Formats: sequence, structure tokens, C-alpha cells
Amino acid sequence: MIRQPIVAVLGHVDHGKTTLLDKIRGTAVASREPGAITQQVGASEIRSSAVKEVCRSIIKNTKIKMEIPGLLFIDTPGHEAFTSLRDRGGSIADIALLVIDITQGIQPQTVESIKILREHKTPFIVVANKIDKLPGWKSINTYSITESMKYNMTEELDNKLYEIVGSLAEYGFDSERFDRITDFTKSIMIIPASAKTGEGIAEILLYLVGLSQKFLEDNLKIEVKGPGKGSILEVKEEKGLGTTIDIILYDGMLKTGDEIIFGTTNGPKKTKVRAIMKPRLPGEKGEGKYKYINEVYAAVGVKIFAPNLEDAVSGSPVMVASGDDDALIEHISEQIKNILFDSNNKGITVKTDALGSAEAVIKMLKEKEIPVRSVRIGTVNKTDVLDTEVVKEDNKYLGVILGFNVRVNDDAKEIAKKNNIPIITSNVIYDLIDKYIEWRDTEKRKDIEEMMKSVPWPAEIRILPGHMFRDSKPCIIGVEVTVGKIKKGIKLISENGELLGEIKNIQSNKESIDEAVKGMKVAMSIDNTVFSKQLSENMKLYPYINKPMADSFMKKFGDELSDEEKEVLHIITSKTKQKFE
Repeated sequence: MIRQPIVAVLGHVDHGKTTLLDKIRGTAVASREPGAITQQVGASEIRSSAVKEVCRSIIKNTKIKMEIPGLLFIDTPGHEAFTSLRDRGGSIADIALLVIDITQGIQPQTVESIKILREHKTPFIVVANKIDKLPGWKSINTYSITESMKYNMTEELDNKLYEIVGSLAEYGFDSERFDRITDFTKSIMIIPASAKTGEGIAEILLYLVGLSQKFLEDNLKIEVKGPGKGSILEVKEEKGLGTTIDIILYDGMLKTGDEIIFGTTNGPKKTKVRAIMKPRLPGEKGEGKYKYINEVYAAVGVKIFAPNLEDAVSGSPVMVASGDDDALIEHISEQIKNILFDSNNKGITVKTDALGSAEAVIKMLKEKEIPVRSVRIGTVNKTDVLDTEVVKEDNKYLGVILGFNVRVNDDAKEIAKKNNIPIITSNVIYDLIDKYIEWRDTEKRKDIEEMMKSVPWPAEIRILPGHMFRDSKPCIIGVEVTVGKIKKGIKLISENGELLGEIKNIQSNKESIDEAVKGMKVAMSIDNTVFSKQLSENMKLYPYINKPMADSFMKKFGDELSDEEKEVLHIITSKTKQKFE
């Protein structure tokens, strides 16, 4: 049997993901097809009959014939939901819509979404949203962008579309406007649309169907009566029931009374399903917001009530026990162990809401070469802070907790404030990483500036030939900074190891500056130094740094030095040790 594809919606914040989902659902309802839309837990199913009705004006011009029963949209837009629905290390979403505001183009979170889609090898359609905001665009009463473009100026539209085409090319994707593509295996389809007016919804639905049927047929084949396989979308407390799990079932069937195996923070666990629930539709008879059902078939979103779900992990696979429990337990255990870990490494602590988002955060931290000590699921608590304090004692820049889409307990906040442990949180992964990098770099700058009040930065400067402007009181010479950087107020030594005076002033283009860096040629005044006695053209000079100063600098900021700066520091300390200690 062929099931409906599971569709995720991704994109940058405020580019219209939620509005687009709402419009698609509203369009299905407006089609007046009986049972056009079924609200599920965490998902909405748009029936094939509703898709046909919405696409009636354009379907006759295509070769697409509806074979799938419909489209199942994940109701929570964003890559957080996408990465949380996982199995075998990849998302169970079959296809995605990447929403881009046509007036803004690709933004940081769009890039993040593109990387995640590419990583999971998920086919996607680009929705160039907000065409109604283009200058000169006049919306007409249609769900078809093909119809709408007949009555609109397209020069501005084309310009904006080709900006997106150019941006996507930078990430290795060939793309084109949907009606100009001749080979869908080679080009990403871009559909102009307006989530506000509904223009483009017909093409979005039709091409989701077409691409799914053409390229995902094997993925959509299911064992109707086989053991159910799903993924936990969310762990929720329900009044009168206690802890429940919302799941997307993507294969097989699930019945009340089935034993299921799922992932928890302490490894796989088994329990028996006591109830399966779906939302009660508006006007549907019965009490309460959920109706109870005996069995469900993929693909569907449902709520499960069962004992011992308290420590279930969002994003974990959930599988119906079928006799080979050991294999299922091993499968789930491997997925959790590959992502969640505690170690004695020097690194930051990560807390996230789900396995998939934990995986995404870790990958982005690795890309930035930021070490990780532990990755856990759930609220930031007292234990996280105390563990992080141990790291901070050794390296303050890694003594940090990053929380993605999670709460912070009051006691954790109190202890963190008392011990000066930063807890950085965000609901956007790239924003979380950026916040940490900004904090780390700011702290390092402040600490380096403080350190440089007592220890200069390792540097080498060369006296330029023909640039002795004054022999003494003070000696004024022209120099080139060949390694590192120099500041006013530091003492110098010569290449012979002789202690010279202090830099009193640095000038560039006849203006005083506080600091000169590698590559700059500047004039410099030095007190207590006589050029004719102590200096000569092409001589190399260095800041005075003794061994204890160097050791202190290396311990705190050694990773900030380039290889040549480390080499120069070694040269300096060999000279100062010999002469002054």
C-alpha cells in the first residue's frame, strides 16, 4: 500500500512558514470536499480529493495523476520539528517546503535549513513567498500562480527569483522557476506564492504530489498490518492522564494494548499502550478534545497514553514490539548513544528538547570547532550547572551551558548567577551558536586587554633603512611590524637581548595611534635609548616578555596566537631568560 508523504515546512523566522501552513489547511477546507482535511496530533492530512479540487484549473495541463491518498503536513514548522522526527539517523519527513521571503532572499536560518535538508538528502521545493509585497504586483482571486502571472508584471518577480537562484547555486543547488524546468531530477523547483492571498497554493500542492509519486514511491510503500514504526514528536502532560507522547506513525499499524519500545534519557524502555487519541474535530459529537480509537495505520499523527512515559525523549524512534525485542532495543539504544553523552572532555554543556535538535546543535558546534563535554535532553538543572563549574575552573570560555528550546530551573539560575556560569538559550540553532561565539569572543577581548596591561602581545618589528628621525631623547625611528602587534607603553629589547626603553608614541600617517599590527609601517618614539649606540638599520626589536609572563600568557591565550607568534614568543623568552633572570 502507498501512504501519503510526510511534508515538513522550513525556513527563516518571519518568512511565512506558519502562515503558509494555515493557508494550505484553509484552502483545503474551502475546497468543500467531504473529509478534505483531518486534524491529527502534530500533523494535518490533506486528502487527495481536496488537492484535486484546489488544483482543478491547472491539473489538466500536467501529466500528474493522483495516486497517493493525500499529503500529511507536520503542523510544527521549522527545522526543530524536522530534525526531531528521526529514524536511522535521518528525518522521517519525506519531502519539504523551504519558505523564502522573496523580498529578503536567503537569510541565516534559510542557510541552516538548506544544510539540514542536504544532510538528510531530503527533496524539497522552494516557496518564494510574499509576492504580494512586490512593487506593481496585483493579486487576483486564484490559488494558481500560473493564472496570476498572466496578469502581472514579471520583471521584478524574475529579478528576485534569480537572486534566489544565484544564492542556491552557492550551496551547490541548480534551481529554476517551476514552469521553466525541463528535468526535475537536476533542478530544484521554485514556486512564487503568497501565503496571504493563496496564489501559488495550487502549484505547491500539485507538485508536492507529483514529486512524491515520481521519486518517493519506494519510501511510501508500507506494511499496512505490520508492526508500527514511528517517531516521538513531543512529550506532554495531559490533565487527567499524566504524561503522554505525540507521535508520527510512518509505517505499519498501532493498536490499543500493543507493547511499544521507545527511547528515554536512561536508554530504551518498553510499555503497553493504554489509549490512542486523535483530536476531536469542531462540531464532532463527544466530550473532551480527544477521541479514543482502537487502531491506526501509517501515516498518521496520534497521542499515546501509557505507563512510564515520563522520561521519554522527543525525537526517539517508537516501535511496536514484534518478537525480536532485543534488535529493536539495540537499534534505539544506538541512536541515543550516538547523540547523548557525558564525558570528562574540556567542552561546553548542551541541553536540548529532542534528539534531532541535539544532533543538529552538535554538528554545528563541530563545524565551528567548539568542543562539547556533554549533551543531554530536558530542562537545564542544578546538576548541569555544577558539572559546568568544573570545566570553568580550567577554561572559562568552555564553562558555559547552551540550551536549545528548553527551560532553565530556578535553582539552576540561582547557582549559575552565584558562580558566574553563563546559560545561553535560544529557540533558533544558528542564533544559539552565534550568541555563544559573541559571548566568548567578547570575554576573550576583555581578558586579553586586561592581560596586555601587564604582558605585551608577542611581536617582532624591523627598523626601516633610512628612517632614523631622531637619535635620542626620545629616539624616533620608522619600523615595520613583521609579526604580532605592538602598543604604546611596552618595553622593548633588541635582537641582541639588550633591554631598551619604553614605546612612548606610535604614529601612522602623522596621526598618533595606540596599536600597530603586522604589516603596518609606523614611526615610533622610544625613551632611554640612543640609536647610534644601541640600534641599527634592519635590526629586529621585540617586546620585553620574561618566562613567567610568557607562561601566564600561553596558559590563558595560547590558542589565540598564530604559529609565528608562538615562535617569536619562544625567541623573546630565550633572550630575556639569558639576560635578565
